[in-house]
Amino acid sequence: MGVLQSGVDVAALAEGINLLWVLTVTFLIFFMHAGFAMLEAGQVRSKNVANQLTKNMLTWSIGVVAFFLLGAGVSSLVGGLTGGGDYALGDLIATWSADSSGWVSWLFGAVFAMTAATIVSGAVAGRAKLRAYVTYTVLLAAVIYPVVVGFTWAGGFLAEFGFHDFAGGVIVHGMGGVAGLTAAWILGPRIDRYNSDGSVNVVPGHSLTFAVLGTLILAFGWYGFNVGTAASVFDATAAANEGILSLGAFDYVGRVALTTTLGMAAGAIGAGAMALYKTGKVDTLYVANGMLAGLVGITSITDGILWVGALAVGLLAGAQLPLVFGFVEKRLKIDDVCAVFPVHGSAGMLGALLFPFVATDTWASGFDTAFFVDALVGQVALVAVITAWTVAATAAVFGLLKAVGEARVSREHELEGLDVAEHGVDTYPEFGRPETATDGGFVEDGRGVVRPDGGMPNDGGIKLVMAYIRPDALSNVKSALVDVDAPSITVTNVSGRGSQPAKKGQWRGEEYTVDLHQKVKVECVVADVPADEVAGAIADAAKTGEPGDGKVFVLPVEGAHQIRTGKEGREAV
Repeated sequence: MGVLQSGVDVAALAEGINLLWVLTVTFLIFFMHAGFAMLEAGQVRSKNVANQLTKNMLTWSIGVVAFFLLGAGVSSLVGGLTGGGDYALGDLIATWSADSSGWVSWLFGAVFAMTAATIVSGAVAGRAKLRAYVTYTVLLAAVIYPVVVGFTWAGGFLAEFGFHDFAGGVIVHGMGGVAGLTAAWILGPRIDRYNSDGSVNVVPGHSLTFAVLGTLILAFGWYGFNVGTAASVFDATAAANEGILSLGAFDYVGRVALTTTLGMAAGAIGAGAMALYKTGKVDTLYVANGMLAGLVGITSITDGILWVGALAVGLLAGAQLPLVFGFVEKRLKIDDVCAVFPVHGSAGMLGALLFPFVATDTWASGFDTAFFVDALVGQVALVAVITAWTVAATAAVFGLLKAVGEARVSREHELEGLDVAEHGVDTYPEFGRPETATDGGFVEDGRGVVRPDGGMPNDGGIKLVMAYIRPDALSNVKSALVDVDAPSITVTNVSGRGSQPAKKGQWRGEEYTVDLHQKVKVECVVADVPADEVAGAIADAAKTGEPGDGKVFVLPVEGAHQIRTGKEGREAV
């Protein structure tokens, strides 16, 4: 029994296909870390990009080990302790000696755990010490998140309330959003985020492109998150006992795929519409964040709601985003850099609490009052317990780190940027394109060693040609200077104000005045090359004909000293 005439073991076939499906969606969920990395890197300043990327990689690397060694066992133990089931101390290390199927199940749980952990990094960006973040990640993966899973999916006491959280809208995302908000509150805002009167200074991220790319990668991976939670293609029990293949969770997988898609789309629409109402413009970052908020809102309930409910939940999850972010920023004075609470926290809670209103069981035959009340009680208990535990545990960890001076980087390091202070790297170390000639050294020819500066005098003196140009014109300017035999330059990123009119910028729905424009300062000291040729080359290469092209100045240089050789005057140049 259980073997087809062809000799195929139906039970083995069902198990193999189910395991293949779980592994496939697990890898898809893992790829969401690339989305988190890009999304968060785009929303921080350029001086903190490498730090944010490092945190994302370490979240997975350190967190997944902690979850394997301890976290998975803690979930089982807490589930048994609080739910009245069987448990033993051996549960703490049961994952170590599991079989192949058990390890697949562990890995599926691990990618959920690491998703909750990496959410926190976006809230504390720009000022948390790496060692503090890593410490919290270890504790979250080993204890804080596993306790939440123990209360819920592992059969803990919340199961008695009949909660509904299909794929972790509250257990994973809500928990991560609350943890991020709590950690950001304990750490305090970034330097100059708030003025002395409490007014807000907008601190735009450095790359909207990265933020949108990260959003789309996350949205792609979310199908693994939601649709993948329909983890059994075939009913393994029926295959083993009856020798037949029948659908398992795939019986309702179409509903999950549909409601996930509609919630995602409605979230982007809701956030964009609210931003348009508040500011008169459809804010790009709010649309991106709204897409994710719609996905979070639908995640806990996607398997058991009407399709019209998916649209409603997604719209509301997106629309609340600008409102909640403004409340957190302006009223609570919490600097949530990547808006992790309105995207993951409040959106996840809202979706879970709306479940009774849009559930198929509520409207299966008229309006089922008993189901509605029971479901509402279960969802309120789910949100309340997870919020309380997460706030308490996170505040304890970051509070202790803050008390011993290990939570936040120094003022000097924060101003310098965490890329250099914490990692010794510069994410954007070079100017211009690498193929542009930049070498200002010596060149050999048939007459011996000569300078590439040519041989025309500047009235026998030394001149400094100093220009302020558009950043995108730098590569053309460097090439033009090579053409006039004056490749030796100094380049600096600067900001300034001249005849170019000020503009209004917008970051997550808030306007700020852009009156200091980004420019590149080019300095070229010449002795043998005519200064007017150098100035003309720069002007021609940098000209677009639009306001803001910049200016070129020629200044006399009283003297020059070459440090290595001791040469002075023109010979030093």
